[in-house]
Amino acid sequence: MTKFSQELSDTIRSIQDYPKPGIIFRDITTLLGNPRAFRRAVDELVQPYAGLKIDKIAGMEARGFILGGAVAHQLSAGFVPIRKKGKLPHDTVSIAYSLEYGLDEMEMHVDAVQPGEKVILVDDLIATGGTAVGAVQLLRQIGADVVSACFVIDLPDLGGRKKLEALGVDVRTLVEFSGH
Repeated sequence: MTKFSQELSDTIRSIQDYPKPGIIFRDITTLLGNPRAFRRAVDELVQPYAGLKIDKIAGMEARGFILGGAVAHQLSAGFVPIRKKGKLPHDTVSIAYSLEYGLDEMEMHVDAVQPGEKVILVDDLIATGGTAVGAVQLLRQIGADVVSACFVIDLPDLGGRKKLEALGVDVRTLVEFSGH
């Protein structure tokens, strides 16, 4: 683990047995509340794409909105919210996706991304990959070129990163935690 990864992981709170027994919830609100760590995390997420023409940053509800908005600002790109079904006020496109514990649906505005636009997907954490895979499929459904998916945290034991890479999506993460 690099010094940066260790410093960043030290700002992330781990909560035992949440939301259910046996799960360790990785809470980034402590990272977000630390100005230096928040700035450094955003800078690290942005760095590989600085100088490239990125049209949109898509952030998944809810922590992806915070990180994605900051990344979009740094890259001078637009921001696209990907939300749970029923939360957006205009015409939407939606997709069902698998979670560890069932199915859910997410949606985005039908006009949020134009065909061929270069998009980076941003969220706080990649675990099993169900939500991220669904978001990539949703973006591609309306013609987006998904350049990359970026996350602060990777839980590699759960295999989400590999699922995204199998779809041909470059994945960037800043820290890893073993287990759930």
